[in-house]
Amino acid sequence: MMSPIGIFDSGYGGLTILRTIRQIMPQYDYLYLGDNARTPYGTRSFEVVYEFTLQAVKRLFDEGCPLVILGCNTASAKALRTIQQNDLPLIDPSRRVLGVIRPTAECIGSISHTRHVGIFATPGTIRSHTYDLEIAKLHPDIKVTGVSCPMWVPLVENNEAHMPGADYFVKQKVDEMFTLDPQIDAIILGCTHYPLLLDKIEKYVPANVKVIPQGDYVAQSLQDYLFRHPDMHERITQGGTLRLLTTEHPRQFNENASIFLHHTVEAERIVL
Repeated sequence: MMSPIGIFDSGYGGLTILRTIRQIMPQYDYLYLGDNARTPYGTRSFEVVYEFTLQAVKRLFDEGCPLVILGCNTASAKALRTIQQNDLPLIDPSRRVLGVIRPTAECIGSISHTRHVGIFATPGTIRSHTYDLEIAKLHPDIKVTGVSCPMWVPLVENNEAHMPGADYFVKQKVDEMFTLDPQIDAIILGCTHYPLLLDKIEKYVPANVKVIPQGDYVAQSLQDYLFRHPDMHERITQGGTLRLLTTEHPRQFNENASIFLHHTVEAERIVL
């Protein structure tokens, strides 16, 4: 039986995390689950996001995953800690669930020189203050400014990210960010959809500002984790395969997923 690395997202954005992880570690088997029928999570309550995320994690465990990455900032912000502390000890203490926020918070200390950092994210992630708290624990001298971008995910999922109309919504939020704090020199893209808007974001931020998609940092963090936990490394099968599950109609998922993965896919529909 295969024991793949599980990657979960509420929609499609986690595919940007999956793509980068597979580029760095192509040898492992991977199982991606997108809860596309119930996306977006960004505007939902903590309780509902936790409930939906736990359902997905349990499904990935049932499919044989010893390790699950929440490739979704909203799920990482609203559900990860509760699942780690309350649910994992009851379900299977030997399995692990990791998020995307801590690896990103860890890297920011070596990137920002002014110690003023911005976060672009969904309303749910901004309201959770999870980035502020994680960064404060690791880098208490850094000032964090969060700006929610509710229009950005629909732009990406409707394949409008490269259209001229997207410029208006990107520039609006960039201007808001630098009005709040002109000293920002690094911006975290706190949603896995946002890398598809990277070109437009970089077009409007000042030239000295570093824009940080999460994929590289999450992938590097996972690689380090598996090096430090050889027992987990041994449990994951290495066939180089990828399987995709979605709660949406597969045809719809396949069309949109190709935007994120840059190749055609064949997904299976499941019910959570």
